[in-house]
Order: sequence, then C-alpha cells, then structure tokens
Amino acid sequence: MACVFVYGTLRRGQPNNYRMSESSNGSAEFLATAQTVQPYPLVIATAFNIPFLLNIPGQGQRVHGEIYRVDEQMLKFLDEFESIPTMYQRTSVKLEVKEWARNKEGEETPAAGSITEAFVYSTTTYQPEWKTLPTYDNYDSFGAHGLQYVVQEARN
Repeated sequence: MACVFVYGTLRRGQPNNYRMSESSNGSAEFLATAQTVQPYPLVIATAFNIPFLLNIPGQGQRVHGEIYRVDEQMLKFLDEFESIPTMYQRTSVKLEVKEWARNKEGEETPAAGSITEAFVYSTTTYQPEWKTLPTYDNYDSFGAHGLQYVVQEARN
C-alpha cells in the first residue's frame, strides 16, 4: 500500500474522482485533507484546462488536496492515467495534515498540523510559459477562474 496526494481532478467533487472508487482500477481509501509543506505552482494549462503541479518547490502557493491509501493496482492505474513519465512524474512530497478522516481501531493517525509524506503527480515536462500562468492553492474545475476541465471522453 502507498499514499498518494491528489490536488486536481481526482479530488472529491471533481470530474475524475469516480476513478478512485472504480474497483477495476484497484483500491483507494480517502485518509485526510492536507496541504503541501512547501509552495508549488499549481496552474491550469492546455486547451483541456488540466491542473498541473509544476515541480518547482518554493514557488507558487501551498497546495490543498487529499491523501489516499492505494493498493499496487490503483497505483499502476494512476501512473497510466497520469501518463507517467511524459506528462507527469510520481515523486514524494511533504504534507501538513489538515484533518484525518477517521481512526480505525488500533491504527495511529497523524494529528492535525503534523507532517507526513505521500506520492504526488507533478511535472517537470511543462511548457516554459506555464511558469507565468496564475497559480492556485485549491483547485476546483468549476471555480471562479472559468477554466472548466475538459473530460477525456469529450476531447477530439
């Protein structure tokens, strides 16, 4: 089992969150809300309005998201879904826990404010102009930015 931090369309309430619960993809359990310890540029780019976390620590904003515990099958699915290694790369990121979802009997859980690590899908393979785009701390496909994500099925 591994922990993955999602900040974009895989979050609850976002267009691709259903993929986290499709059993054919593997198993994913929501654990916590969190935010990155370091700031990163979270931008919305391409004609499909895809959220990208640029792997430039120290720039941008502290990014909010969710931590999931996933099995190997789901991790493999996510690697394929995120087009590893051409579009995104899976790296480790330090996170500050905001709220842990629940405490299973006998399982220790991090307290709010504690630091943990998880995998994140960020990118070093971005277009140079992406560094000049507005950055966000909290992605929402339906947000005031007006850049609604275009689902894969609707792309030509």
